[in-house]
Amino acid sequence: MNQKISIDPITRLEGHGRIDLFLNEEGSLENAYMIIPELRGFEKFCEGRPVEEMPQITQRICGVCPTAHHIAAAKAGDAVYKVEVPLAGRMIREVLNDAFFVGDHGTHFFVLGGPDFIVGPGAPKAQRNVLGVVQKVGREVGGRAIQLLQDNHEICSIIGGRFIHPVAAIVGGVTKPMTVEDQQKILNLARRSLETAKFTLDLFDSLVLKNKEYVDLILSDMYAHQTYYMGLVDENNKVNFYDGKVRVVTPSGKEFVKYSPEEYLDNIAEHIEPWTYLKFPYLKKVGWKGFIDGEGSGVYRASPLARLNASDGMATPLAQAEYEKFYATLGGKPVHATLATHWARLIELLFAVEQIIQLTTDDRILDPNVHAIPTEIPSEGVAIIEAPRGTLTHHYQTDERGLLKKVNLIVGTTNNYAAIDMSIHKAAQGLIHKGRAVSDEIMNKIEMAFRAYDPCFGCATHALPGDSPMIVRIYDHDRQMVQELRRD
Repeated sequence: MNQKISIDPITRLEGHGRIDLFLNEEGSLENAYMIIPELRGFEKFCEGRPVEEMPQITQRICGVCPTAHHIAAAKAGDAVYKVEVPLAGRMIREVLNDAFFVGDHGTHFFVLGGPDFIVGPGAPKAQRNVLGVVQKVGREVGGRAIQLLQDNHEICSIIGGRFIHPVAAIVGGVTKPMTVEDQQKILNLARRSLETAKFTLDLFDSLVLKNKEYVDLILSDMYAHQTYYMGLVDENNKVNFYDGKVRVVTPSGKEFVKYSPEEYLDNIAEHIEPWTYLKFPYLKKVGWKGFIDGEGSGVYRASPLARLNASDGMATPLAQAEYEKFYATLGGKPVHATLATHWARLIELLFAVEQIIQLTTDDRILDPNVHAIPTEIPSEGVAIIEAPRGTLTHHYQTDERGLLKKVNLIVGTTNNYAAIDMSIHKAAQGLIHKGRAVSDEIMNKIEMAFRAYDPCFGCATHALPGDSPMIVRIYDHDRQMVQELRRD
């Protein structure tokens, strides 16, 4: 007999998805699928458009990552026209991307992922939200969190003209130089953000790291996968959000490959399954071996945790100290615990704030030369930056007039899709057993397996008033649906 259970509040992810769980004859989990039932199709929409329009077009893909697409598109346009962006223009782009990171990571911790730890994975579902967080930590802490988001949204607005769908980045640089007044405003906002970033890490330490139950949950095998890890690094193999080479390390932490943006097709391929619209990128030199762990599998991760694992450290002092504490606490490098991504995200938040201050205090950012006019005949270009959810690749091919003939986008969540499926399967396998009802707490702990990735499926926008459709269907060994749990 089919059963429908309404689950409220929301699942705290971006986009639309469905989980199908299949049970064996004993009633235990046999397989699990994270199905994305929406078609993005943006690559085809862009064909025939001038490449100069891409910084505005591609950010409409996503209401969650507009700034990342905006900057990646401008960088890809730079590559198409083979134009060198002036230093000040590059620095302004970096500040914009860093401020976006702070706002996005802060949102995930306090609104989407944080409730699982601050309020607790077994807390009543009506409390596992931002209001529950404020109730647990107090209005003053909640106010600081909101101020952090507001301050970095304002930095994005100062540079980008507006926070959502900025207009700053164009092919060859940015639209306007930074004034001394803007410089001082940004520094004041960033210095306040720095104190909140440090405070948030202290909060994580006191609420999570000092709670043995939470640490055991983070380190449990149910939430662990030994995969390859990907991230953009600078010449010293330090984490870099804007530029550098993509570094991939093995599950044991050894460097597997380091490649430039234009070499990505030599290293990354995409697998297709008939039950979902989202593709599964994998390491070409390893091959697609299915949804399995280990060095023999081409599955990799490109998340905040992956960026830390793929690097040799952070390029700012406070974030580097937290990086060292991270690995000392969790047993050394690499860390395979998916739930540790929440901590890695806060380290990146601190790093981004430090970078804003470093870049903005450098008076070279005030140089009025922020844009180089393209003069070369356009052809083909690839850009790779880091988005909060993972490595973001934009690849454009144009005709001699700069009209797009082909577009390929590999977004952060797509990189992680195979690992997300594996994480859901392993969590469900550890939690669902014959004779055990699928309770709200079990459902939430399964969702925690993918929520750590901060997924934005199909680059879909949020739905108002914040509800994110999610359907979980459970099938018995005869493939008959025995239970359906919905948030839609």
